[in-house]
Amino acid sequence: MGSLMLSTMLVLFALSVPVAIAIGLASVAAVGATPGLSMIVVAQQLFISIDKYPLAAIPFFILAGNLMETGGISRRLVDFAKSIVGGVQGGLPMTCVLTCMIFAAVSGSSVATTFAIGAILIPAMVKHGYPTPVAASIQATSAELGVIIPPSIPMILYGVSAEVSIGELFIAGFGPGLLIGGGLLLFVYVYCKIKGLGKNDGDGRLGFVDATQKAALALLMPVIILGGIYGGIFTPTEASVVAVGYALVVGMFIYREMNIKTVHAAFKKSVISSAVIMFIIACAGLFSFLISRAGIPEALGLWLTEVLRSPAWFLLGVNAALFVIGMFIETSAAIIILAPILAPIAIHFGIDPVHFGTIMVVNLALGMITPPFGVNLFAACSVAKISLDRIVTSLLPFVGVIVFCLMLITYFPPISLFLRDLVYGVPR
Repeated sequence: MGSLMLSTMLVLFALSVPVAIAIGLASVAAVGATPGLSMIVVAQQLFISIDKYPLAAIPFFILAGNLMETGGISRRLVDFAKSIVGGVQGGLPMTCVLTCMIFAAVSGSSVATTFAIGAILIPAMVKHGYPTPVAASIQATSAELGVIIPPSIPMILYGVSAEVSIGELFIAGFGPGLLIGGGLLLFVYVYCKIKGLGKNDGDGRLGFVDATQKAALALLMPVIILGGIYGGIFTPTEASVVAVGYALVVGMFIYREMNIKTVHAAFKKSVISSAVIMFIIACAGLFSFLISRAGIPEALGLWLTEVLRSPAWFLLGVNAALFVIGMFIETSAAIIILAPILAPIAIHFGIDPVHFGTIMVVNLALGMITPPFGVNLFAACSVAKISLDRIVTSLLPFVGVIVFCLMLITYFPPISLFLRDLVYGVPR
């Protein structure tokens, strides 16, 4: 069964069949070729895979991000970030990174972050003399923070798949998110100094007090969401609904930049995005069920423990494998398929499952900014109106920064676990 599934999936990938459909068809073929398995298993597992309460947060966080874009919240966050870092050389790309960090504290989606912030900042960077591929690369890379800084859709998926506390995963994401955000801020500052870019980035910048006043309600949003989660007022899933309600009220009745037509468009866009993700989750869940039934996780676990005899080598091997896998398989599907397989092996090596979850999410998030299937790249190229091949060269230094941060996160667990242990009292 395992050989048939993997070979069918690879053939479909080679034929450029979409990932979710390839996974689904490979699973159906395996069920049909296995004696004693009825096709009703397909329907059962597709339903079971998405019949999980925490997954309800995904469509709501996507909708919240789209409403923030439509209702003027994103633009005010950009103005606020620009008032802080926009006055230095390279201030615009630094504004991009900082805004993505703030936006990530609500949206949970890197693609939503790319469209919401990129629609404002990519044209602004191009206008200030940044080459279009560089502007798109900065936006695509910065938007990766959308799935690392909580709340995070991939972290929800990992928590559900590996049976790990989503609350602990969320708080563990702050350290890696701040590390990567700080690394990108430092890199773009040095990059702009070397390249001579962004000398006039401060033009049109609002004063800090003025920008803060205008963005006060926008800045209050992540405070309410994260404060509510960690204060025990509501769960991460309930927080997603609160985010939607807040964005809707502020955008329609306070900022008054949304009407029925634009709200309808945001809902329609969110429904399509949510349907795509949930279809991937359903197909990946079926695939995961079948490979578990075939005994692949146990065989892989035994092989890994024999070949990679120390936690350090295991983490290095997993990072290398995830980097390659993330280039070809969508992040959500990769997490749902691999987390139930790899998390128990990590625990066997004495690695905290929450720490391992942050490693998986950060690594697979790299797949969002690496060809050939990087969704952030497609989104950024769409906003910048350039082809994918033009962005690759300028993207490489930014990928290098993320890889360096990933190695620090991998081999220095307190980056992920310090806050978790502080809040939850989990012994190190």
